[in-house]
Amino acid sequence: MYIVQVFVHVKSDQIEAFKAATIENARNSVREPGIARFDVIQQADDPARFVLVEVYRTPDDPARHKETAHYQVWRDTVEPMMAEPRRSVKFHSVYPDDEGWG
Repeated sequence: MYIVQVFVHVKSDQIEAFKAATIENARNSVREPGIARFDVIQQADDPARFVLVEVYRTPDDPARHKETAHYQVWRDTVEPMMAEPRRSVKFHSVYPDDEGWG
């Protein structure tokens, strides 16, 4: 599996709007055949910080995800909500193996 963690710092007055837009994107994303998981997590001690944990089946699937209408709507909607540009880190799964992701 190919995992991308996206770190997002949201303007404090945009937290609820960001959550709503991001949950909608996640709901649609998990329907994509190339996505095994799409988690949205919020930092406990700083609610303006989020991590999106995106688990793709292949390294090519993130590019396909970015071609979807729901991703493009999310990107354009949340861009002005961010306190700084989002950043991502890419990983390869060690455990569980690919079959363990379901």
